[in-house]
Parts: sequence; structure tokens; C-alpha cells
Amino acid sequence: MIDTPRQRYRNQVVGIIDRVLTEQVASLDAARDAVAAALAADRLIYVAGSGHSHLIAEEVFYRAGGIAAAQAILDPDLMLHLGAERSTLLEREEGRAERVLADYPVGPGDVVFIASNSGRNAYPIEMALACRARGATTIALTSMRHAAAITSRHGSGKLLYQVTDLVLDNGGEYGDAALVVGHERRMGPTSTIAGVFILNTVVAEAVDKLAAGGVEVDVYQSANMQGAEAAAEEMIRRWQSRIRGL
Repeated sequence: MIDTPRQRYRNQVVGIIDRVLTEQVASLDAARDAVAAALAADRLIYVAGSGHSHLIAEEVFYRAGGIAAAQAILDPDLMLHLGAERSTLLEREEGRAERVLADYPVGPGDVVFIASNSGRNAYPIEMALACRARGATTIALTSMRHAAAITSRHGSGKLLYQVTDLVLDNGGEYGDAALVVGHERRMGPTSTIAGVFILNTVVAEAVDKLAAGGVEVDVYQSANMQGAEAAAEEMIRRWQSRIRGL
């Protein structure tokens, strides 16, 4: 087999996913059970992230093959389209998470995933603290290898994984870029690929567990499938009063 960047990148991504599945069984099971309990109790699954981590939050929201009871917590100022460098600076600002949460009724019985590869900035740390204070179960999606090499930018001195109920390690390299190319440059980040896989796996297993017990969960099917528009519109109507942005 020819050793090409695409092959090396593929091998790294597959290796990460395999290690996640074999080395984090207890954490994945605990996250699955928390999500299943929330869905069975008619609560919501929230996902928060800033910068590129907001992509993981968007992955669950109004997604073909995803649950209807999923809410992305999004702050436009922390997304890249209003200024990438500005977003980087604002996610370090203390107090922002509480202001963002004013628009989202997180409460007891909900589950909140907080995605942050480094887990060092104020926004994800305060998001976890605020959601725990509201009684939600919090789950970090982060890189433990990266976390081991840095210090916190939050006044508490803590990192994201230290303030959540559960931790799911995305298995990424320090700095995220995993692929060495050219003259020792690093490319090929893995946190989004691994994070999306972990999140979708946990939620799908929760839905499967509930189905085995006779509990059905609303799951979106693509509105672009032939004849699927009416079903998609009906599901939106059922959830519009509870999900922001539908």
C-alpha cells in the first residue's frame, strides 16, 4: 500500500475511533444511559461549542438521522462568520456563558454536551458550571492529551474535563492537527470527525436502548427523500415550541 497523506490521515482517524470504542466503554455507556434517561423523561439534549467546536453542536440540530429533542446552543459571536479572530478572543471572556444561557431553558433532567478540544477557555468551562448549577448532566467532549499539556484560561484554574459529570476523550493529538506533511508541518485535525462520531454514537445507542424497552423517540428523516416533506413538517410542528431555531 502506497504511503500517502490521505492513507496516513485515514489510518489516524480510524485508529482514534477504534481506541475510543475500546478504551472508553464505561464512559460511553454512562453517556448513553444519561441521554436515554433524559429522552425517556421528555427532556432535551443540548450541545454547546465555540469556534470550530460549534460544528459539533450544529451536527445534532435538525439533522436527518438525528433526534428532534436536540438543541444546539449557539452564540453567533463565537462562530467564525462574524470574525474568526474575534471569536477566538471572545471565547476567553468570562461571563459570556451565563448570558448565552438566558435564551436556553436548561434544567434538571437535561443533558448538555460541551465540545472543546482544549477545554481551557472560559466559555466552555463556564457553560459546564452553569448547566450543572441548573441541575443538568454535563458531558465534556475534549482531548485529554491536549488538556494534559496546557493550563486553564479561567479564573478557577480548572479545565473543562475537571468540571463536568462525564468526560468523553476525542483522542486527538496536542494541537489537534495529526498529519505530518511536507517539512514537518502538521495538518489534518481530528477533533471534529471524532467528536461527531462520538456524539452520534452515544445518541443512537440511547435511542436503540429505549426502543428495546418500547419507548419510541422522534428521529428526523431527510426532507429531501422522495415524499418525506410532510413527515418532516409534522415533526417540526411538534417540536417548534420547545426547540429554539426551528
